[in-house]
Amino acid sequence: MRALLSVSDKRGIVEFASKLAAMGWEILSTGGTAKALREAGLTITGVSEVTGFPECLDGRVKTLHPKIHGGILGIRNNPDHQKQMAELDITPIDLLVINLYPFKNTILKEGVAFSDAVENIDIGGPTMLRSAAKNFNDVTVVVDPEDYAVVLAELEANGKTNYETRYKLALKVFETTSNYDTMIADYLRKRVSGEVLQDTITMTFEKVQDLRYGENPHQKAAFYGEVVPVKGALTTAKQLQGKELSYNNINDTNGALEILKEYGDEPTIVAVKHANPCGIASDKEIAVAYKKAYDSDPVSIFGGIIASNRLVNEAAAKEMIETFLEVIVAPEFTPEALAVLAAKPNLRLLELADITHNEPSYEVKKVIGGLLVQERDTKLYDALKVVTKRQPSEAEMDELLFAWKAVKNTKSNAISLTKNKCLIANGPGQVNRVGALENAIRQAGENVKGSVMASDAFFPFDDSVKAAAAAGITAIIQPGGAGKDADSIKACDEAGIAMVFTNMRHFKH
Repeated sequence: MRALLSVSDKRGIVEFASKLAAMGWEILSTGGTAKALREAGLTITGVSEVTGFPECLDGRVKTLHPKIHGGILGIRNNPDHQKQMAELDITPIDLLVINLYPFKNTILKEGVAFSDAVENIDIGGPTMLRSAAKNFNDVTVVVDPEDYAVVLAELEANGKTNYETRYKLALKVFETTSNYDTMIADYLRKRVSGEVLQDTITMTFEKVQDLRYGENPHQKAAFYGEVVPVKGALTTAKQLQGKELSYNNINDTNGALEILKEYGDEPTIVAVKHANPCGIASDKEIAVAYKKAYDSDPVSIFGGIIASNRLVNEAAAKEMIETFLEVIVAPEFTPEALAVLAAKPNLRLLELADITHNEPSYEVKKVIGGLLVQERDTKLYDALKVVTKRQPSEAEMDELLFAWKAVKNTKSNAISLTKNKCLIANGPGQVNRVGALENAIRQAGENVKGSVMASDAFFPFDDSVKAAAAAGITAIIQPGGAGKDADSIKACDEAGIAMVFTNMRHFKH
């Protein structure tokens, strides 16, 4: 029996090869693997001894030879194959153990040269792996050191591996080579333009963790991350305390981070519940910002997610500990804050560097039988235009933009009401805009008077403006573009409301 071993990840390879040798296997190897095995006292046959051809081109060509691939691909119960192999002096290779060049580790290095990345694109490895995986009926192929134990156990017990094992190992090979090639294609594409919307699309992600369940206990789930970590993404957060993150925790925390990025350097707290903001507030002191966000909707924030773009200090922690929260994510926590929050050991605390980092990217939504892919919505507005007789004051304009950032990240149809840089009420996910506004007005209560309103899309009729006027709302920001914009503008003028068009819609489904 003959095995070919050539690995970049040398964990356990000496022990594995030693046990193969003890069972009488001939071991072929090359490069650093052959050196490591020989230094361990094992007898190794060099690949060049089999091919009769030296390694060349700085090691780029080693195993691309008929005596290697013929030994892997020859079908054992095919008489023609066996006859040809005998005539060509090709000895079967029954076991293949290959790791690929460390392309991922190379591109993750700070400042890596493009030439170094290219040099770490493996050619012979994937070719041999795919050959062996195709011929899994006769050949055992191992791409992961974690599988050494099961292969050795079956060889020691039966002298060969089981069909089911070979099948699973072959599947793992094609998953691995697919991931590897996709990683390379993604790296090369980003160097050119970063354009994702090609005629065909391939993506690769690596599992960050298994989750206890999905949105509901009967649904299985896992969390995956991009191969190259993204700044400000939840996949790079460090958990300091609390239970494992759940599917809903991750989804809602990601939503909170998306909203937080809108507010840039202004000290801001975002509270999210069921993927919608239920509290947003800015203030010079982060503890005060949290108190404002909490007071605006103390019912909805219960069991919510908190994101802060400032260090959480003891004062903020003392406010946060007063209610039940699922997650708090911030760039840093002071030791005093951690001591306060430790009183609730199940509370998940996440430390995330570059928390407000925001860059163009894409988002994906799986639909039955297909995939929707679009650019992330990182733009805020096209051009601001005051369309009413009354101009908003400077303070009102600041407040309108604060509200616009909130409504942009609220599920459509959406209405957001804010006052003193605090989200006082939100009307998310309604099937009509008036209903969204009525819900927000009802939630705000007396606090609605003197607030400003943001709508994620235009008003088809003037009914929303009239409802806003009756509630005491002083200014409105919306995309504009409806056929009856003139009716809404007239209603604003009659009520003394200032209205600004953004010329950009922000539907969120």
